[in-house]
Amino acid sequence: MVKAKYQEVLDLGEKLNIQNGDISEKEGVLQVKGTAATQYDKNLIWDKIKEVGGDNPADIMADINVADESVYARHTVASGETLGKIAKQYYGEPGKYQKIFQANTDILKNPDVIHPGQELVIPNL
Repeated sequence: MVKAKYQEVLDLGEKLNIQNGDISEKEGVLQVKGTAATQYDKNLIWDKIKEVGGDNPADIMADINVADESVYARHTVASGETLGKIAKQYYGEPGKYQKIFQANTDILKNPDVIHPGQELVIPNL
């Protein structure tokens, strides 16, 4: 059963709170629809699909929309994080921390000072 194969994808969708979700199976192909909060969340879903089914899986069709295309992601700062660590998580490069800082100058005054609980905008690059 193809749904069981992609259960990790469905679980991730629930964890990410994908809205307007719809799952059906037709002729051995799992059809998944929904709306992710941000592009980053959509990318996480696609990464999981590829992890389970390979780069071009023929047994799943996903139609994932993005609710807020004005940002790449939103991130709540956790204890011990730095803008560099956050930039590495979202962009793969800690040096892009300045982009995050620039997008959050309304709440950040110094790129070296962030506090747990702050909600940061992770901009599209």
